[in-house]
Amino acid sequence: MLDFKHSPPLALYIHIPWCVKKCPYCDFNSHVSGSTLPETHYVEALLADLEFELPKIWGREIISVFIGGGTPSLFSAGAIDDLLSGLRARLNLLPNIEITLEANPGTVEQGRFNEFRSCGINRLSIGVQSFQESQLKNLGRIHGKQEAMHAVEAAKLAGFDSINIDLMYGLPQQGADAALSDLESAISLEPDHISHYQLTIEPDTAFHHRPPTLPNDDRIWDMQLRCQARLAEAGYTQYEISAYAREGHQCIHNLNYWHFGDYVGIGAGAHQKLTMLQEQQVRRSWKQRLPERYMNNVTKRTHIEGETIVDEGTLVSEFMLNALRLTAGFKPNLFYERAGLPVSRIAPVLESAQAEGLIDWTVTHIQPTARGRQFLNELLLKFID
Repeated sequence: MLDFKHSPPLALYIHIPWCVKKCPYCDFNSHVSGSTLPETHYVEALLADLEFELPKIWGREIISVFIGGGTPSLFSAGAIDDLLSGLRARLNLLPNIEITLEANPGTVEQGRFNEFRSCGINRLSIGVQSFQESQLKNLGRIHGKQEAMHAVEAAKLAGFDSINIDLMYGLPQQGADAALSDLESAISLEPDHISHYQLTIEPDTAFHHRPPTLPNDDRIWDMQLRCQARLAEAGYTQYEISAYAREGHQCIHNLNYWHFGDYVGIGAGAHQKLTMLQEQQVRRSWKQRLPERYMNNVTKRTHIEGETIVDEGTLVSEFMLNALRLTAGFKPNLFYERAGLPVSRIAPVLESAQAEGLIDWTVTHIQPTARGRQFLNELLLKFID
């Protein structure tokens, strides 16, 4: 039986689903934009969606806002300003709240960054992926190396408090030296945060139907170790499998996911997770994916694609899927607070994983070992009923 005493921290995710083109590796809900975007209609739909969710979260403070996509930086600063004004009028936002906007090089200019900063965006996540022209072409990106460098410099000039660079490794036919070269280019720009993650082939993507030749596991492991060492040397602390930050610049929004906090999701295809204290249950729901259908139905409140009550076994696996990504792991009482279950529920699996050298389990923490991080997928499978 679940036993929730308090509501977890609550974040807000906003999905803007349009891109200039669909990248072959991307499995997010994104759609190729036309010559114009329905900015006004979509912002109105987002705020109507939020009002639909408000009764479920009355009185709860929002700790972070993340505007993702798609390519949210395709929207004008005026549209983003209208959106943020609507949020402030309807929500209890934490003072100095982290508000992140995803941006792609080639879709923004210096003036646009200045305007985003003026309307309240204080963190940018820039999807660079690679600084090598050949790999950018392989990945279907619309920018080149110089545009990527310029975008980060322009964001710094605009006065952003925190800047993240998204960077991939394990790219088609890539070796460790090439991965390190990409990383050196990112470090030279001195961002506050680097998301350094392995390219994986996801179902229903162009790469899934026409797979490129990727490095083997040994080469990927080699480049991962060498890149991790270089990031540490440059002052970036790894706090999650693919997240590295300078002091004070960990992503609050993503930490909330990894700590199994709650989040409201608005926008086409957005997902959300809410802990309902009165009902003693966790509910997940998701919105219709097609932008036109979503915008047309949200005012009629028929925009919900699905909803489910998360069962006990799924709560266990979902909590561990998130929390074991953190290099520091988590305190045992967090499992009770966020999954509503005692640690004794997972004790036999923890004992087995500890015996295999995958987990370090004490009264103060549950933490994946270096071996556990290397074989994380195998570790996570142990917590699936």
